[in-house]
Amino acid sequence: MQKVIVLGGGLVGGPIALDLTGDFKVTVADVNNAALGKLSKKANIEIKLTDLRNQNELRELLSDTDFAINAVPGFMGFRTLEACIMAGVDTIDIAFMPENVMELDEIARKNNVCVISDMGVAPGMSNLLAGYAGTMLDDYQKLEIYVGGLPKVRIWPWEYKAVFSPVDVIEEYTRPARLVRDGKIVVKPALSEPELIDIPVIGTLEAFNSDGLRSLINTLDVPDMVEKTLRYRGHSELMRVLSHAGFFSTQEIKTGNSFVTPLDFTSEILFRQWKLNEFEEDLTVMKVIARGLKSGKETEISWDLYDEYSHSTGIHSMARTTGYAATSALRLVASQKFRQTGVHVPEFIGRLPECVEFMLKEQEKRGVVYKRSVV
Repeated sequence: MQKVIVLGGGLVGGPIALDLTGDFKVTVADVNNAALGKLSKKANIEIKLTDLRNQNELRELLSDTDFAINAVPGFMGFRTLEACIMAGVDTIDIAFMPENVMELDEIARKNNVCVISDMGVAPGMSNLLAGYAGTMLDDYQKLEIYVGGLPKVRIWPWEYKAVFSPVDVIEEYTRPARLVRDGKIVVKPALSEPELIDIPVIGTLEAFNSDGLRSLINTLDVPDMVEKTLRYRGHSELMRVLSHAGFFSTQEIKTGNSFVTPLDFTSEILFRQWKLNEFEEDLTVMKVIARGLKSGKETEISWDLYDEYSHSTGIHSMARTTGYAATSALRLVASQKFRQTGVHVPEFIGRLPECVEFMLKEQEKRGVVYKRSVV
């Protein structure tokens, strides 16, 4: 049986490990003993209590595996992925690192390694479907992506919960958003250009600019592209207030005899309020809309995702939609249906319809369904 190591056993890494159990011999490495203990009770998973920032320990872990899934926090992502590549291990990456992952492409080719990076729900499936649309249109003119993870029960004042660190969420609210308009990259403030959008089942949500296009800016030749984050109405205004008042600043301030950054303070406060607790229900919604010409006719191709917390497994929706995208990509590589050396972003896989269909079917088996419509 082939071996897989999941680097990071948190709220997304844990479900990834559980999904792979049975088809692979699975090891999970994490510095959180409590998270590892929960996993070991649920399935036949080998656990390794490891600080993955320790490069020596990481190299040792990677010396005895066939595949890796990089599910560490973003600030650790680049170095961890680099270690996987240097160890010669094919890797699926969902660390969503701030660095340019393509800087590792040449190293991956030299080490005969296949990497699929940013392979979550968004970025990830959003990119893959955006790339897939390019195979279906003769003239690709516009791409719109709307995506959000939300609590099912709305609690004042935030009406928001997260399966990952508040620091990573706040990054969405502070990093300038890159869009493409009339063929040119345009930079807008995060949280800008809010609009209302009606979503079946949920109702009216608000959408605002976020820097979610990532690699699509450079890989798709589409003159108009935007990615917007979805939240319940009113959330973005609260975030704009906090940002304007300096609560997201990374510049240290003195409080008594200590120095602290407002961002660290705010994150500590919000972590308690935004933490998505075990058995707390959430949902994930995404729309990918591609417009252009097909055989001279204006055509719109769209995919809609609506997913909820699973009562049968106790797995949160954001973990399901992110994690099962990653595990379907791993199965794609392990089955040799796709194994080109180098670093690949999801839209590259989207250019191969047979690979897209494989990944959609794998996720559909797990209840994550992307509904396509063409008009």
